[in-house]
Formats: sequence, C-alpha cells, structure tokens
Amino acid sequence: MLRYAPSIRRCAPTRSLLSTNGKGLKTVFRTFAGLLTTLLASLLIAAPASADRIKDLGGFQGIRSNQLTGYGIVVGLPGTGDDNLEYTVQSLKAVASRFGLQLPPSANPGMKNAAVVMITAELPPFAKPGQRLDITVASMGKAKSLRGGSLIMTPLLGADNQIYAMAQGNLAVGGLGAEGADGSKIVVNVPSTGRIPEGATVERAVATGFDSAPTLTFNLARADFTTAQNVAGAINSKLGFGSAQAIDAVSVAVRAPIGADIRATLMSTIENLDVVSAEPSAKVIVNARTGTVVINSAVRVGPAAITHGKMTVRIDEKPQVSQPAPLSQGQTAITPNSRVAVEEERRPMFLLNPGPKLAD
Repeated sequence: MLRYAPSIRRCAPTRSLLSTNGKGLKTVFRTFAGLLTTLLASLLIAAPASADRIKDLGGFQGIRSNQLTGYGIVVGLPGTGDDNLEYTVQSLKAVASRFGLQLPPSANPGMKNAAVVMITAELPPFAKPGQRLDITVASMGKAKSLRGGSLIMTPLLGADNQIYAMAQGNLAVGGLGAEGADGSKIVVNVPSTGRIPEGATVERAVATGFDSAPTLTFNLARADFTTAQNVAGAINSKLGFGSAQAIDAVSVAVRAPIGADIRATLMSTIENLDVVSAEPSAKVIVNARTGTVVINSAVRVGPAAITHGKMTVRIDEKPQVSQPAPLSQGQTAITPNSRVAVEEERRPMFLLNPGPKLAD
C-alpha cells in the first residue's frame, strides 16, 4: 500500500514592501532633502533679500523734467468770468490787437464770459517737438467757474523765458458751483481750476547732454553712503573694476563710452542691476496738529517706564449781575465769576522691556 506524504519545504519569511525597501526610501528622502537645501541656498544667493533695482533708487543727472508756465485767457464762460477786472480788460485788448482789432482806450468790454488764467505743464525729459502734454489751467481773478470755457492759444515758457510749448483747447472741469438770488451758494470741489488732456504741443526740445558728457552721474533720491557704495560695487561687478566710483552720499560717477546708442544701452544695463540698499536711519515723526506719530522699522525700543493718564481742565463761567438800588442813579454792572478746576486721572506705571526692533 502506497502512502502519499507531501513534501514540506521551508520558505524564507516574507517581509513587507516597506520593511524591505526602508533603507532605499530613506536614501531617496535624504537625497531629495539635500537637493532642496542646495536649491534654496542658490536662490538666496542669486536674489539677495531687500534687493532693489538701481532705477528705483534714483536717476541719472540731467535727465529730468522741467516746469512750464503761461498766462492766457479762457473765453466762452456762461457768465462766470472775471467781470471787468482791469488786467483782464488789458489782456483782452492785447489779444484783439493780435488780430488787427484796435479797441479805444475808453472801451470797457464786459468780461463775464472771459477770465485770465495761469497755465502750468511739465515737460518730460527727451520730449520732442510735436509731442503732446497735459496742462492745468487755474483762474487768477474773480471767475467763479471755468466750466464750458476754451483756452486761447498761449505760449508756455520755461525758467529761461523761452517758449517750449503752445497750449490751446477746451477745459475739463471737475468742480461744480451754483448760486441763488439771495446769495446762498454751494460749491463742489474747485470749479475755478481745470485740465486739458494733451492740450499743449511741444515746440522745442531740452538738451540733456547725456550723449556728450565725459561721465554719467547717477544721483540717489536719498543720500546714503552705504547705498552709494553698493551701487558702485554692483556696476563694477557687471562692467569691470573701475567703471564706477561713489563721489559722495548721493552721486555715483560712471565712465561712459562715446556714442548716444552705446550710452543708451549702458544706462539700460545699469538701471536694471539689483543692489541692496542700506537700512534707513531710525526716525520718529510727530505731527502735533493731527496727533499722528510715524515710526519706521529701524527704531529700537529701550527700557522705559511709562504712565498715561487723562487730565481734564474745566472752566465754568457764572457772571453775576449787580443791580443798583432804586433812585440811586447807579448803573447795572455784570461781574465775571470764573471757576477753573483741573482733574487728573491717576493710572499705574508699567515697565516696557527692551526689544531688538519696534515690532518686538
């Protein structure tokens, strides 16, 4: 008789996937952490904290805007003009004479529909003839409103008394004014001032001299020796040692090549360089009128003891009337009687611990 005896084979004990690959996973995690740390370190080195573009810290010397002013007349007002002011009449006669119209000296034309105004504009750097400028028009006399008026062609002069633009156009007034027959009136904003978008045409360009000066000078908006040195260092790192030098706390001199196109490329490169600006000095600004206190982040708080209480000053006026006796021929007199009292609320004193910064 045959017997079947199944063979029994011992198998190695099974392990879970996590236990089998535990060392591998740890190695992968360790490698990934190392790569992430290296990447973050490289990013921090490539982009330093609080780095600003050089163009945000100031501008090149000579590349600036210029103010223009002019004196002119606004006509077409609905009865809200200057109303026979002497210099308004003189201005109107001068305008009429330009068109060959001679008014007699005794003529006094009504000026309710006209007003003398001052025109202001800002001429940006590199503005070329034919470009348009926005202008602001403001009344000089008794005009109540410039709404609906038109500015007659007026030259705009610079500080050297030369004409740089010509202004003309219809005013856009944001204010509103209304007056009743009994003298009551209401005014919203300022109706005696208006604007003319693109109301002036540039007639003459201002020479900046950036293409002929031996050096380019970059001026910081805020004087700081550390920031000036950092700007010079950033330029030297990009263009080579000796290309830039900090002259003082504001100006950085840069050696410039010959040629306007090459200088424009150089200035564009410099403006887009990143530089770490210096920490601002600690400042506390107190406005006693409004009670506003402005403290910047550089202020460090030292140990101090502070107490704050409320003080009330009360003044009571109780005048007394002194009445004379009948038939005494005396006069009634009022005697002032004032009472002044000061009340102070006492509060405990508390200790303020020092902190490295204001936020702490």
